[in-house]
Amino acid sequence: MALTLDGMRADIARIINLDPSEIGDHDNLADLGLDSLRLMDLTMAWEEAGLRADFGIFAEYSTLAEWWREVEKIQAGG
Repeated sequence: MALTLDGMRADIARIINLDPSEIGDHDNLADLGLDSLRLMDLTMAWEEAGLRADFGIFAEYSTLAEWWREVEKIQAGG
């Protein structure tokens, strides 16, 4: 099953106790309360769901838009 932008937004919202509508594509996720431990939990869940990415990719960027750009590359085989 491929990860979607809306799915990522929902997962992030759930882990930081926000409504998905409160997370904009260009919001700094750390400013919204996403810390490294929660990020590791998200990364592991996405890996278990089949995404071939590691924590470093997500730690390098700070917004959902940047994460989604990288996920799209991975899912396209790049």
